[in-house]
Amino acid sequence: MTSLSVEILAADAAEPITSAGNAQLGIAVLAGIAVIVLLITKFKLHAFLALTIGSLALGAFAGAPLADTIKSFSTGLGNTVAGVGVLIALGAILGKLLADSGGADQIVDTILAKTGKRAMPWAMVLIASVIGLPLFFEVGIVLLIPVVLMVAKRGNYSLMRIGIPALAGLSVMHGLIPPHPGPLVAIDAVGANLGVTLALGLVVAIPTVIIAGPVFSKYAARWVDIQAPEKMIPARPSEDLEKRPGFGVTVATILLPVVLMLVKALVDIVVDDPENGVQKVTDVIGSPLIALLAAVIVAMFTMGRAAGFTKEQLSSTVDKSLAPIAGILLIVGAGGGFKQTLIDIGVGQMILDFSKSWSIPALLLAWLIAVAIRLATGSATVATISAAGLVAPLAEGMSTGEVSLLVLAIGAGSLFFSHVNDAGFWLVKEYFGMNVGQTIKTWSVMETIISVVGIVFVLLLSLVL
Repeated sequence: MTSLSVEILAADAAEPITSAGNAQLGIAVLAGIAVIVLLITKFKLHAFLALTIGSLALGAFAGAPLADTIKSFSTGLGNTVAGVGVLIALGAILGKLLADSGGADQIVDTILAKTGKRAMPWAMVLIASVIGLPLFFEVGIVLLIPVVLMVAKRGNYSLMRIGIPALAGLSVMHGLIPPHPGPLVAIDAVGANLGVTLALGLVVAIPTVIIAGPVFSKYAARWVDIQAPEKMIPARPSEDLEKRPGFGVTVATILLPVVLMLVKALVDIVVDDPENGVQKVTDVIGSPLIALLAAVIVAMFTMGRAAGFTKEQLSSTVDKSLAPIAGILLIVGAGGGFKQTLIDIGVGQMILDFSKSWSIPALLLAWLIAVAIRLATGSATVATISAAGLVAPLAEGMSTGEVSLLVLAIGAGSLFFSHVNDAGFWLVKEYFGMNVGQTIKTWSVMETIISVVGIVFVLLLSLVL
């Protein structure tokens, strides 16, 4: 268990900073979330500021002293950034190296060259899933959309037949598979095992992305039969490069952190002896920080130097990769502050009390809470972080596998029905040249399918773990 998880559990055991009853706490939670939603949707305030103000409002409505509320928010923000900030930064560097070196293009071109027309939607799922592992969703869209548009135009495909599988691959990776920020924070919040969560996440993700991607794209292409808009097809990012890294070495570099984390999880299960030498080694190399750091260092040679980058160009790529994630780090940190405020005012115990009386399974309850916050705020990351804070006490007494399924239930709920308050909605709409109605019938429905299919497979896995 990470130090952040220990601190969260310690905070759960501490006395609440308010003496409010469950009814007042319930009102405070609804009011705090309402403040965040109103500020984001009505006043278009940045999510970082909205979460900060919402956390203060939450404490005020719960009757907590302002000084204690500020302390809770600051503690949660600091712990969250400390827990996942470095991982987010390393993931951003790896993604930028992948894009700038032409490694992403190499993967795309190789797969497309070996893919027939019938298999093209499946190829797009594979491309998006592989490239989406180290990338944030928005970065993945920007990187993949030109490829999607060119494939649709070159093969005379309906844009939805190619685009929906690619979007499904990106979205599933974003919501269910670490090292994305949302799943990482949820893993820390509930004290889940990262390797086990990654392994179970892949089990859930594969059938989910098949149903929401290639299968659903057949219907989406009938509902919205459009071609790739000419004005949105830019030059490929690696056209100016003299050479690009090879396909095999690029894929191996991207998958390196995933493999290291899975090896750690397998050794933990098979050996199950903290004093064993092999387990000690895998505990180190399979930790998220070391795994991602190793991938970044390897990528500098297998991607950067292979593309002919000088030391100065490598340094420039790293610099450029870090600037865009400042906003993400702040949002994730503020979400952690909101989560800690929820915990410290005693909402965790309130959720436990209610869940006992409602007789709703913990996994379904976690999904429903994430769905509600996702619909309200439009942010999958905010939904994941907030829901994880609310349901963290439910993880006590669960097995390792059940705790990981709790994370996946939250992740699935955080993807439910993207609509007009989600930045991803507008990105897809503009890139694909659709109107609002067409975007809802394709993108929004696809997100809902991912969420519902995801929770169904999570619940099925819970029957065998």
